[in-house]
Amino acid sequence: MIERLHSSARMSKIVKHNGVAYLCGQVGIAGDSVADQTRECLSRVEKLLEEAGSSKSQILQAIVWLADMSDFAEMNEVWDAWVPEGHAPARACGEAKLARPELKVEIIITAAV
Repeated sequence: MIERLHSSARMSKIVKHNGVAYLCGQVGIAGDSVADQTRECLSRVEKLLEEAGSSKSQILQAIVWLADMSDFAEMNEVWDAWVPEGHAPARACGEAKLARPELKVEIIITAAV
């Protein structure tokens, strides 16, 4: 069974299937620093994980997109403080042109439920 939550014609915020939750990409508030946008992304991730019946200690994979790889260290400071010790997921990070020019980071999460 596939369960879709907060769905529109374009996407669902959460899709659950076979004990795994797939979250849509989360972005931060436009205009803030990379650190602020990363904190906002991760706050949204936590809320969606909780709704899906999961938590940040159950994250399997994270994909991080930065508008500029020169922000890698600043994003990692926030990320490293957020990830529970001993529960680091498989993670990739790359540079991409995001949906709006004011966005600096987008994070996509897959987690066990």
